[in-house]
Amino acid sequence: MEKKNYDPNDYPLQKETDAIIKTAIDIHKTLGAGFLEIVYKDAFEYEYRLQNILYEREKEYTIQYKSTILPHKFFADFVVFNKVIVEVKAKDGGIAEEDYAQAINYLKCSGCKVGLILNFGKMKLEIKRVVF
Repeated sequence: MEKKNYDPNDYPLQKETDAIIKTAIDIHKTLGAGFLEIVYKDAFEYEYRLQNILYEREKEYTIQYKSTILPHKFFADFVVFNKVIVEVKAKDGGIAEEDYAQAINYLKCSGCKVGLILNFGKMKLEIKRVVF
């Protein structure tokens, strides 16, 4: 079996995620840390409109369990470019394992292959890329 060479700079949907990350960095530089999540989400929506980036905010997804659709749904913070789930956090404790698990579940339900968890709760923006 031939081993593939892995390029750490080659990620799925790299162009799209780079654009989202660049926007997140700009928002963090402008607002800094310490606001509630909703403030950062509002800033993202402003930037996406300004940059003409295709997005949906609070996109609703159903959850299938065996042969039924469960009554509760989940809402992804953003789906950007119809391909990337973006979860915005403002936690001073940082990105936690449950945030990663949540992102994986969102990717499973949405059919998207890539997610970004962006935490604005610290002095340095935290970025976690999740591929499913």
